[in-house]
Amino acid sequence: MTDRIFHRLLFLALALIAITVFFVDSEIRGYLRDRDSASTNQRLTSTGQLLATQIAALPVTTFQPWVESTARITGLRITLIEPSGRVVADSTRDEASNENQLRRPEVTDALQKNSGAAVDSGIAYYALSITGRPTGALILKLSVPLAADPAARELRARVFSLSVGSAVLALAVAFLISRSLSRRVGRLKRIAAGMLDSAQQDVSVEYAGDDLASLERSLAGVARELRGLLERLGFESARREAILSGMAEGVLAVDRDLRVTFCNEAFQKAIGPRTGSVVGLVLLELVRDPQLRDLLISVIATGTPRQMRLKLSVENPRVFAVQSTPLATPAGLGAIAIFHDTTELERLEQVRKDFVANVSHELRTPLAGIIGYAETLLDGGLNDAANKERFVEIIRKNAIRLNSIAADLLVLSELEAGGDAVEPDIISVPAVLDATLQIVESEARSRDVRLVREEVDDVCVQGSRLRLEQVVLNLVANAIKFNRPGGEVRLSAKEMDDGRVSIIISDTGVGIPSQDLPRIFERFYRVDKARSKEVGGTGLGLSIVKHAIERMNGSIAVESELGRGSRFTLFLPSASSAVHQNV
Repeated sequence: MTDRIFHRLLFLALALIAITVFFVDSEIRGYLRDRDSASTNQRLTSTGQLLATQIAALPVTTFQPWVESTARITGLRITLIEPSGRVVADSTRDEASNENQLRRPEVTDALQKNSGAAVDSGIAYYALSITGRPTGALILKLSVPLAADPAARELRARVFSLSVGSAVLALAVAFLISRSLSRRVGRLKRIAAGMLDSAQQDVSVEYAGDDLASLERSLAGVARELRGLLERLGFESARREAILSGMAEGVLAVDRDLRVTFCNEAFQKAIGPRTGSVVGLVLLELVRDPQLRDLLISVIATGTPRQMRLKLSVENPRVFAVQSTPLATPAGLGAIAIFHDTTELERLEQVRKDFVANVSHELRTPLAGIIGYAETLLDGGLNDAANKERFVEIIRKNAIRLNSIAADLLVLSELEAGGDAVEPDIISVPAVLDATLQIVESEARSRDVRLVREEVDDVCVQGSRLRLEQVVLNLVANAIKFNRPGGEVRLSAKEMDDGRVSIIISDTGVGIPSQDLPRIFERFYRVDKARSKEVGGTGLGLSIVKHAIERMNGSIAVESELGRGSRFTLFLPSASSAVHQNV
């Protein structure tokens, strides 16, 4: 950019100097030409008037010798012409001597005005009419080439030298000025280019008194203010971006054409994984939900906030409470929507409702039995010797069932609240499995179920021995209860490569339908309600198992096939790895 300015200024200065030199030389040449012409014309005039007096007394026969001798003396070409235009005598005989001279302007002027002068092809002409001769009038014509005056040539040379010297000096001055101007324009350009660069340092002003210095100071001040403003805007933008990106709620912003201008990571997780940037996509390409589209269109059209409950039908359906408000954008009014994920809250609310309904149902049955048989006894059943003991036994069984439900609820509540926290202990897994087999051996024998202790590694885990025994006993008891005569229950344990211990309880029982697997750990959930009541379960055992294992930093997995049995696997951190981590 600065080189182009420098070259243009230099070319302009050179052109102005060349034009000036050309016009000066033209004026000098014109002046010298006019001066030479005037001097020659004066010479011809004075010589012509002097020769006219001699010609008046000359006879015609002496014209030619006279013009030749006079021409040699004066250095002029002398021609005598009759009024008809015919040449009478000429000191230089050439083709022009045979031409009629009336066509010459100086001859015509001499006939009309007594004298005439002209310049043609570098030759000055002068004609004078001579009258009063006895033999008739004549026209004396004198001519001489306009020779360059040596003094004029010297003057032109000096003027040309002076002009060239001035041109060189002016060119040097123009070069320095244009180079200085180019540097200053370059400084202005660097200041302008560095306005958006936070690392750009302030530029000191070298000159202090001209307009460019004022402009440079102004640009430097604007650059400082602009950099400060951009730094503040960048900080605010980064902070806002960090806040929005780190929000647990999904955030989506669209413009007036419903094109996505921003969405945070929480929103992208909610709609499912996508490859590439989503900014610039039309909303329906991102979320194919007409309710959300209608919500955003309404907010943009009316400019008022709106909210709604939305269920996104994606890979993992989620429920959101959506709050949308207008958003001003450079292209017009857009909208921003905040997605509060209420899926877990609604699930917990549904679990709470189911829990209340299940507890009511579970308590109602034994209470109804207790009340019914108690009323029967009060209404005369005490006198029925044959049935009164059976009635009391039924009341006792229902009371035991109520006590079991209350005990399991208390255990589950303690596990969920963390109220049973005790100092972790080192637990031998083989010892727990052996103790469990001893407890359930008689029940397994009564149900014709074979207990198989497979390969059990000598491993230990860290946690509550009471809870681990309760977990294993619960799973083994279920495996026996929901088995078939002649079935098997297998127990094994081993240490895995990742530092965890796996305890496996498998059976050959009735199995669990695949649609029921996700819910078997819910409270009071039963796969086969009739069989569960028959074997006396409370519906809280698996829920207690899950919470107890999670309290010991473990997890549980289940595999089952209907009619072929189930396989429960407990994953717990080994005691050696836990000690190593603590160290």
